[in-house]
Amino acid sequence: MEEQDYTAFEAYLTNELSQEARINFETRLKADAEFNKAFNTYKELSAFLAHTLENETPSEAFKSNLENISNTHFSKYKKQKTVFALRPWQYAVAASIVLLIGIFMFDNLSNPQFNDYNNYQTISLTVRGDDSELIKTAEIAFNTKDFNKASKALNKLIALDAENAELKLYRAIANIELNEFDKADTELEGITKGNSVFKNKAIWYLALSKLKQKDYKACKAVLKTLSEEAEDFERAQKLLSKLD
Repeated sequence: MEEQDYTAFEAYLTNELSQEARINFETRLKADAEFNKAFNTYKELSAFLAHTLENETPSEAFKSNLENISNTHFSKYKKQKTVFALRPWQYAVAASIVLLIGIFMFDNLSNPQFNDYNNYQTISLTVRGDDSELIKTAEIAFNTKDFNKASKALNKLIALDAENAELKLYRAIANIELNEFDKADTELEGITKGNSVFKNKAIWYLALSKLKQKDYKACKAVLKTLSEEAEDFERAQKLLSKLD
């Protein structure tokens, strides 16, 4: 999670988001499992603090400092840029943002991140048939990281060439980027069980899918199945060392 995610959580819980921002927030809650999990954790923390600290009276210095934190981080989510009138327990919620950001930063420093490894090479597809325009669309979309468009184009190409492991590999990668992990993992597992030249690549990206999901145990287990002859074997060993 980014700092702005935590401030958006509080703005949403206190009804400070505009209607458009609220709709976008709720859409992301449905589409992004990690974001949804972090929001629910924050909401539970807020509820706990509200219950336990409602009758506490913060010192004036504490109130002043946290009002500055709150107005610095929360005001940009308001339709009108006015000042928050915090209830007593909300000072503790504002303070918790600092703690949550610190935990997030520590987690990022202590564990390898998916974004350290998703540096894809430019793709050039091999497809049966003669739909050059669709092939070009898929290639450009993937290479420019428009993974939603790439996924749609790859779906159409796979409908024309259903046994093409290369197309399925790139569709799975696009789905990892779109956080469609069930689709991606199922497709990658299918490729790993076959005998195509993309088998080792599928193992590598299945491991990266687990890494993005923060399922470090599963990530390690998948990495250990990668062949020593695989192009990504050395990278896999370095990732394993960071996960140990």
